[in-house]
Amino acid sequence: MNRKDLLSVLFGMVIVFVLGMEVQAQVYKDPKVPVEERVKDLLQCMTLEEKVEQMSMTGIGNFDKTQAVYGICESPFEELEHVATLSAKAKKHARENTRLGIPPIQIAECLHGVLAYGATIYPQAIAQGSTWNPQLIEKMAATIAIEASSAGIDQALSPLFDLIRDPRYGRNEECYAEDPYLVGVMGSAFVTGMQGKPEQTRTGIPVGKLMCTAKHFAGYSVPWAGINLAPASMGERELRTLHFTPFEMVVKDANVYSVMPSYNEVDGVPAHANDFLLNKVLRDEWGFEGYVFSDYGSVSHLYNFHNIAKDRPEAAMRAVEAGVDLEAARPHVYPHLVQLVKDGKVSEKLIDMAVSRILAAKFKAGLFEKPYADIKNVQKNVHTSEHVALARQIAEESVILLQNENNLLPLNKSTLKSIAVVGPNADQVQYGDYSYTRDNKSGVTILEGIKKTVGEKIKINYAKGCGITDLSKDGFREAIKAAQESDVIVTVLGETSVILSGLGWGKGPGEGEIQDPFTTGEGYDLTDINPIGVQRELLQALKETGKPIILVLVHGRPWSIKWEKENIPAILEGWYPGEQGGNAIADILFGNVNPSGRLNATFPQSVGHIPVFYDYKPSAKGINREPGTPEKPGRDYVFSSPDPLFPFGFGLSYTTFEYSDMQVSKKKFGKEDIQVSVNITNTGKRRGKEVVQFYINDKVSTVTTPVITLKRFEKIDLNPGESKRVSFNLSYKDLGLWNSQMQFVTEHGEFEFMFGKSAEDIKCKDTVEFVSMP
Repeated sequence: MNRKDLLSVLFGMVIVFVLGMEVQAQVYKDPKVPVEERVKDLLQCMTLEEKVEQMSMTGIGNFDKTQAVYGICESPFEELEHVATLSAKAKKHARENTRLGIPPIQIAECLHGVLAYGATIYPQAIAQGSTWNPQLIEKMAATIAIEASSAGIDQALSPLFDLIRDPRYGRNEECYAEDPYLVGVMGSAFVTGMQGKPEQTRTGIPVGKLMCTAKHFAGYSVPWAGINLAPASMGERELRTLHFTPFEMVVKDANVYSVMPSYNEVDGVPAHANDFLLNKVLRDEWGFEGYVFSDYGSVSHLYNFHNIAKDRPEAAMRAVEAGVDLEAARPHVYPHLVQLVKDGKVSEKLIDMAVSRILAAKFKAGLFEKPYADIKNVQKNVHTSEHVALARQIAEESVILLQNENNLLPLNKSTLKSIAVVGPNADQVQYGDYSYTRDNKSGVTILEGIKKTVGEKIKINYAKGCGITDLSKDGFREAIKAAQESDVIVTVLGETSVILSGLGWGKGPGEGEIQDPFTTGEGYDLTDINPIGVQRELLQALKETGKPIILVLVHGRPWSIKWEKENIPAILEGWYPGEQGGNAIADILFGNVNPSGRLNATFPQSVGHIPVFYDYKPSAKGINREPGTPEKPGRDYVFSSPDPLFPFGFGLSYTTFEYSDMQVSKKKFGKEDIQVSVNITNTGKRRGKEVVQFYINDKVSTVTTPVITLKRFEKIDLNPGESKRVSFNLSYKDLGLWNSQMQFVTEHGEFEFMFGKSAEDIKCKDTVEFVSMP
């Protein structure tokens, strides 16, 4: 071989070698390669600094203004079309103009619609929960995913799996219910609708879907004195029985991709430094394979709020060792991990594990391959007529008829000549926390909905009457005049919630469309849960007119409406009903829709009765059982009873339902499934939906258990005279408890099985015995 041929061969070998190196370096960009191999390949290409950048977050508009390549970018609170433009720009820069081409995960708030102008605004989460219709919520989440993904969004910081256990707490409106099983079912339905079926998402996120974030883990919603971020007092058994349950359901049953720890501490340990929560329970016990996304500023809180770390480096060390993979919202603390690793204070293996989980999510979501956001898709997919119709249906099914004396409702349009529509929320949309706007142009107010429903045949006399929080009664005279000139009064009271949300995000009073200070939402907690300001006094003044009154509540927490229950003939709970709330409530007022919402949270008689929930322990109502009144003092309490004002699961209808023929497949059973069923008949004259609720009671247990616990439910639709048999399948594990050794077991003994219309209206019951097997 001559010299020329030799050089040619050597040159060819070099080319093959170089090309081989290039192919090897691009393994992680090949979507055909398994995710585990892609993660391993990319990780070995990364410097320590690049790894830590993946554990940090920035705003999407800043993404191409720095040499750092952050793991997460946050969508701005702007028009979705602009969000799409920024998304395409940021991801194109990351994929095409950075060393490794790693795209960011684009996140957004999607609790009841994308937090961006132009998106469909669905009823708030507390209203979603009162539908008791998980199929409807799954469908809603799928439409939110379509709208969000059209703008390039990859992950939702939603939904919440916190429990409504203290009405003073401002974030109740973001929660589904007080019961862990109901929360778990509704939240898992949301995740399934938004992410896709778990059998799909175990390998990847389908097109048009988003990764979800389950928050806040754990015990966040029961703070001392109802104050946001305050400590929660509870033991491990209560944590496992109540607050862990919905999170375990969404991890195991819905394969949620991300979990956000809570701001609070439990037993002296903040969640963001809690190895027990994030490693032992979440990962080791439940097998969670996703990544842990810090709540905003929470890693910094370890040194500047909770004071368990002396500075940022120590806070970074505490958080990463506890299992927090990503610091949000900005890289304040985690950049110190680089030096901590170099100094030998933090193992690089911890960094690798955290980054691997984040990268795995990116590969499964297809971020390295999927097309950039396109404004045309936003225009085509956002706020469609189908999405708006769904928002209306959810609102219709969320409204709860709490009282209807003498069948005042539904109103008969043929017999009415005039209606007074009064109250601070009568002509104002209220959407709740994590909304972009409260401009009336964005939705339908109750006044507008009533006008659309009655047309020109009935005169509408409107008066605001008073503000939400101010103490002025100057508007009373106009409201009374409107009432006196009308056949019936629809009074709409309630609250107004912070918009945009997040600590420090929301606009202050006077800066938005409404002048009233916020009274619900993140960081807006109350010491009194009676109607706010002079709203009750307005209602009392209207009552003096002698005209029949329908009270509609539009707010974000259970209120103490004892006077209203005793004096107002008809009451509707509307929560925050979304952009179509005015149409939905009007349809219910006039009978076009039969109300089917059921209470997902107990209404207490007063703030002094808190905590009040349906699944109380045997000793919770005291031992004397001699409730008193102001006229006849007693014990437990001296001047009151401990009973709820309205119980969990309660809700009236314009028709009636009969429960009969309860059947249990076995009176004694072991470690096999058991079936229970009941026959439901619509005995009224209207088509209606009934929520069939199945409860149990462990009659004797080695640790105390609630007197009643929800285990199954189903919402059914029946025509007049129609019957349906509702059946539920139960495992012996559904009867389990955490025993004195903190082991989850099902104990031998008798269990009471119950079907009811609410937790306090049991229609059928039977007793079965579990016989434990060796």
